[in-house]
Amino acid sequence: MATIGILGGGQLARMLALAGAPLGHRFLVVDTAEDACAAQVAPLLRADWRDFDTLEQFARRIDVATFDFENVPAATAEWLTAHTHVFPNPIALATAQDRYAEKSLFREIGLGTPDFAAVDSEDDLRAAATSLGFPCVLKTRRLGYDGKGQCILRGTADIAPAWAAIGGVPLILEAFVPFDSEVSVIAVRSRTGEFRHYPLTRNWHRGGILSASLAPLGGAGALEAQAVVHARVLAERLDYVGVFALELFVVDGKLLVNEMAPRVHNSGHWTIEGTPCSQFENHVRAVLGQPLGDTTARACSVMLNWIGELPDAGPVLAEAGGHWHDYGKAPRPGRKVGHATLCADRPGMLRDVLVRVARALGREAECAPVIAALDAG
Repeated sequence: MATIGILGGGQLARMLALAGAPLGHRFLVVDTAEDACAAQVAPLLRADWRDFDTLEQFARRIDVATFDFENVPAATAEWLTAHTHVFPNPIALATAQDRYAEKSLFREIGLGTPDFAAVDSEDDLRAAATSLGFPCVLKTRRLGYDGKGQCILRGTADIAPAWAAIGGVPLILEAFVPFDSEVSVIAVRSRTGEFRHYPLTRNWHRGGILSASLAPLGGAGALEAQAVVHARVLAERLDYVGVFALELFVVDGKLLVNEMAPRVHNSGHWTIEGTPCSQFENHVRAVLGQPLGDTTARACSVMLNWIGELPDAGPVLAEAGGHWHDYGKAPRPGRKVGHATLCADRPGMLRDVLVRVARALGREAECAPVIAALDAG
């Protein structure tokens, strides 16, 4: 039995603890918030990320430390390495925290990305926009997720307002990608070097936040093989340990890498019911150096994110393949408060289940593109 420390106490930490408990492991969570939802299932230490007295107590009580979100300061992760094992390593964490460093690494190891440029001033922004062309997307290099810290520039008139909105910090300007679809690959690498991946997953977003995920994708063998090569090369380069996600754009049958998430990922939640060994259990196994579990899909699955507030669970639970996850978080606009996963043996069966659930919950418009994808096979 081992004790795993998790920096960050959100729903990802909560699901890690729930996945690791049947293996006999214990968990200790550190978070800055008293109401962190992982405290429902594991002991919580409340501390600032630079409260090294509390972090020293944390390190003494655990066998290994990991993360449930990527914005823990890299300096904190580096400090922890002198006191306990830390996975993923601080270099991987620091790289994923800076969008420019991340995309520069992707380019260095041969992964295709949208064109991009560093922006440190309004003059830089004007020059980069001229070079990349419109539309383009201005993003903060650090922090920002779920659509935060971003502005779309459609012409020169948008430059000054965008700079006023998010300027003054290091930025990156990226060419706009007219993608055919958005996909992700969830991969896992163990302390022993063992590597596995989950089926390629198609994703839909609303307001910059993941709305739905569908897996596995029929006829996506070539794309999946390409995505897995990308993930393996990146994991080896970073000496990565644990689960991570690569978010990708599909453009004319090829992949462009958007970003990496150095943790278990929202688009992998379907693996809890849809595979023999979920991304959460495999992360626990990986950071402890245990053999990795089976990542093959045992069903067709769609995950629906609940944002802001939970709908009625009844229509989901009425389905034989319906699974409900309430994170125990207070409702708030833009906040991820839960998800549901619908599973069926075949795409046509899953389509019928999703149609019934969407109609019952009044979410026909939100689910329409997923239903269309299932219709298309």
